[in-house]
Amino acid sequence: MATRRLRAFKRWMKANGVDCSDALNLVDDHNDGVSVRAFCDLKEGDVVANISKTACLTIKTSGAREIIESADLDGSLGLSVALMYERSLGEESPWAGYLQILPVQEDLPLVWSLDDLDSLLSGTELHKVVKEDHGLIYEDWKESIVPLSSSLPSNVDPDSFGIKEYLAAKSLIASRSFQIDDYHGSGMVPLADLFNHKTGAEDIHFTAESSHSESDTEADETDNVDAVTEATDEDEPSSKSSSSREQSFEEVPGEITDEEAKEEEEEEEEEENSSMLQDDLSGLKMIMVKNVPAGAEVFNTYGLMGNAALLHRYGFTEPDNPYDIVNIDLELVTEWSTSSFTSRYTRARLALWRKLGYAGCESQNSEYFEVSTTGEPQSELLILLYILLLPEDTYNKLDLAISTAGDCLSKEVREITVGKHKFMFGQSGGGDVLLTDGVCEALLAIVDKRESLYGTVSSLEDDIVGLKACCVPRDRRLYHSLVLRVSERKMLEKLRSYIRNRVDGFSGGKRRKKMIPKS
Repeated sequence: MATRRLRAFKRWMKANGVDCSDALNLVDDHNDGVSVRAFCDLKEGDVVANISKTACLTIKTSGAREIIESADLDGSLGLSVALMYERSLGEESPWAGYLQILPVQEDLPLVWSLDDLDSLLSGTELHKVVKEDHGLIYEDWKESIVPLSSSLPSNVDPDSFGIKEYLAAKSLIASRSFQIDDYHGSGMVPLADLFNHKTGAEDIHFTAESSHSESDTEADETDNVDAVTEATDEDEPSSKSSSSREQSFEEVPGEITDEEAKEEEEEEEEEENSSMLQDDLSGLKMIMVKNVPAGAEVFNTYGLMGNAALLHRYGFTEPDNPYDIVNIDLELVTEWSTSSFTSRYTRARLALWRKLGYAGCESQNSEYFEVSTTGEPQSELLILLYILLLPEDTYNKLDLAISTAGDCLSKEVREITVGKHKFMFGQSGGGDVLLTDGVCEALLAIVDKRESLYGTVSSLEDDIVGLKACCVPRDRRLYHSLVLRVSERKMLEKLRSYIRNRVDGFSGGKRRKKMIPKS
């Protein structure tokens, strides 16, 4: 039986151009929100929803459009203002029937207290990233949201635009918004945002039907890439409105009168409105991409993401996620190197590595290396450690050879001969060649450093026991934090096994001669 809020939402959909198939069963799970199940067998290709673009909450459709565009805001920053504005209107908002079905906020780490971040996420991929997010978002709010209070209508309470309200809006946009089209940008899409995520198991797909052709064009959700780093891109303050249009004629030198400028502005506005009308005549569709039996939940997918990205942007994790990764910061590598050698030595070797064209992954001014769910380290890390451990004489000759070769080095394979030694860097060089005893020992030491970030209070075994004892939804934050931490620590353990297996495989159980240079 439908709950009161579901009945209100269904009435709102019918009145606002959202056509939801009777084959979809909206289920109010109360604490877990609303999910979507199949009333009957659904077949691949079935169109189960048609959604008018005018029903979507965007910068262009919101009553706050003039305020947003006057402040020159766009992207998630402008959409946050639109969402806070409509929420502040309560029942007077055209989206009241839709907004009442949404939670106040999604329980992303973004809205957790600093105490929760420190106690639950310490040592994980998210700890540093989310704390930096907090600072950036507070700056956005202070610089871009606070000044709007003077331009708000009299029926809007300025308190509706406080930092808590802004964080709540950001959490909903991060986890629920879709890219609609070039005109509207991203927005809140009623009904489409109710489908839960399942990694690599998409049942339904969100598409935008073009009004300029008969074919549908895919409108994918906003992605953020390595996940942990994507959501942070959205948090950067925007500086230019996305509604600006390029002129399609050649500019003629000379002054333009006020009357001509006004006429030009009116023509552009008319052209924009015409474009909007044409675009809004096209619809958004939810199309089945897989058969789903009656009674089963219908899932969307937010992309192929590891648990750090899922928790960061959507507030949940998935046990045994095959797309998990754990990162090792470049800073940990340089710390290990400077503790064994000198800072000058480390900087020189790092410079040679970069001269070869290598770099780690980057996010928020941080450089790092990925370790896959199987425990395999990123090849760039192995190459860096190999170079750090070259004997001084070999390093000097290699540096000279590289400087002499210059641009002649292949981008994919760098083969350099120094005396009797042949060095091959790149994909075809293979990680096995780089796994000398010295590199293996260095990797193990660096893994220990990475593991130490979780603290000494609990071991991996303790975390596994704690995870089994968790009760969701009561221990929701603890549960998802432990899933993430257990996953990361297991990958670090797999990296240790990866190193030991390679050593044993090459030496037949015997240790090879160390290749650690003299300092």
